[in-house]
Amino acid sequence: MTFRAALIEQTLERGRILQHEATLKDLPQDFLEDSGGDAPVDIDVHYSGINYKDGLALAGKPGVARTSPLIPGIDLVGEVTSSADPRFSPGDLVVLTGGGIGEAAHGGLAERARVSAKYLVKLPEGLSPKRAAAIGTAGFTAMLAVLALERGGVRPEAGEVVVSGAAGGVGSVAIAVLNQLGYRVTAVTGRVQEQGEYLRHLGAAELLDRKDFAEAGSALQKRRWAGGIDSAGSATLANILSQAEDGGTVASCGLAQGVDLPTTVMPFILRGVTLAGINSVTATPELREQAWARLASDLPVELLDDLTQEIKLDGVFEQAEQILAGEVRGRTVVKLQA
Repeated sequence: MTFRAALIEQTLERGRILQHEATLKDLPQDFLEDSGGDAPVDIDVHYSGINYKDGLALAGKPGVARTSPLIPGIDLVGEVTSSADPRFSPGDLVVLTGGGIGEAAHGGLAERARVSAKYLVKLPEGLSPKRAAAIGTAGFTAMLAVLALERGGVRPEAGEVVVSGAAGGVGSVAIAVLNQLGYRVTAVTGRVQEQGEYLRHLGAAELLDRKDFAEAGSALQKRRWAGGIDSAGSATLANILSQAEDGGTVASCGLAQGVDLPTTVMPFILRGVTLAGINSVTATPELREQAWARLASDLPVELLDDLTQEIKLDGVFEQAEQILAGEVRGRTVVKLQA
């Protein structure tokens, strides 16, 4: 018995990729035999997603795939078929984002998966497998960022919240959730003309061009934001921090512009600004359950459906190219079962 999967095969030397091949293959069931650790959970995968990380891995870019051969896919949603962990039983619908799958362990771009139960979460009631896959790592990260703003005391009445990378997966979900919760949201995007209608539909009250944030300005600028969610890093994050209100919180969850942070301590020590780092890969099980419960209640499903497109497994290679070229907005789900 075999199952269909995307498979990356590489020759690696000291972190460098010498040879790379990504293809669709029919794999034997025992291909997953050593996956999942000491208490593996076997899953029939209903849906996966394709994220920026998956695009990098499929394209043979360094920094994502850390073993070979590897089934990529940092998200999966499916039905448990067997479990060595007592918390899960056959028939349970589950969701897994991050936790090393698609990077150091086989991931979700396959009809079958065997994973560790460490970061596995039962699907919240009322959330379908397709919608959970549409949320995926991007939406999960967005909700972790919203929770960080709430922990920092950023409430709707405190003022405006800015979201960079607004048309991407994280930004799209963040805008929809924040608007649903009553925040006034400003969206920062490099495609104001093309994406303006889409972003306003999600709930953005104002649009700004990312070129206005592309170069680092002074360490302290005019106060504008009670909070922010940034997926760009570099000068964009530095400017958001410099424009934050006293006591504001900015959540950092990406590095699309760069890994540097050209700012000073001034926003932190003179305005009491908090920079909250978001790590969705190794978030605790408790935080995962909280975030998924909030996504089930606070993300308008009609908006989620509007920002979701569905593809088949054989379409992931072309989709990866489009994601890396910045040509994809919202979320893409990959259907694995007929």
